[in-house]
Amino acid sequence: MIEQLNMALFHLINQYAGMNPLVDATATLIAKYMPILFVILLVYIWIRKDKGYKDIVLYSTYAAILGLIINSIIGLFYFHPRPFMIPIGTLLFSYPADSSFPSDHTTLLLSIAFIMTYFKQTRKLGILLIILGLIEGLARVFAGLHFPFDILGSIGVSLITSLLIYYFRDKLAPLNKMIRGTYSKIIRK
Repeated sequence: MIEQLNMALFHLINQYAGMNPLVDATATLIAKYMPILFVILLVYIWIRKDKGYKDIVLYSTYAAILGLIINSIIGLFYFHPRPFMIPIGTLLFSYPADSSFPSDHTTLLLSIAFIMTYFKQTRKLGILLIILGLIEGLARVFAGLHFPFDILGSIGVSLITSLLIYYFRDKLAPLNKMIRGTYSKIIRK
């Protein structure tokens, strides 16, 4: 029943792929390159903002890394084929034939976005990043790379990792201080 719902939702979203070159190109651009935008944003915040913002960048990075580690562990125990491996749907660009659940791209983005929402100074940015992360997840379904439940799995992993990092942020503060100090020494040289 759940797999049938997953397939039905996939077809509902992916059925329009391949019909409009502009929409396909936009979805492909979002599905492939949205993580780069998030990384550039983190680098910008790191360079342009003060210590408090640098800590948020580090917490975001920790959450993203932890999310990707959890995804890898899930992949060791549960394999779910990508739509094009079955094969169903329209694939907009080639991609490795590995497990689709959960989406690494979406986990990366949403882990960063959720952390940003937990801090007052980045809350509005975090909400915007959640929206962009969800759009990216939808674009990956549209492009034929993921099923909708892969994206839901990413939301779950991202919430868990971001909450864990936020909960343990005081324990991570010494690591943040060390990284900031190392960065300052490098910049001064």
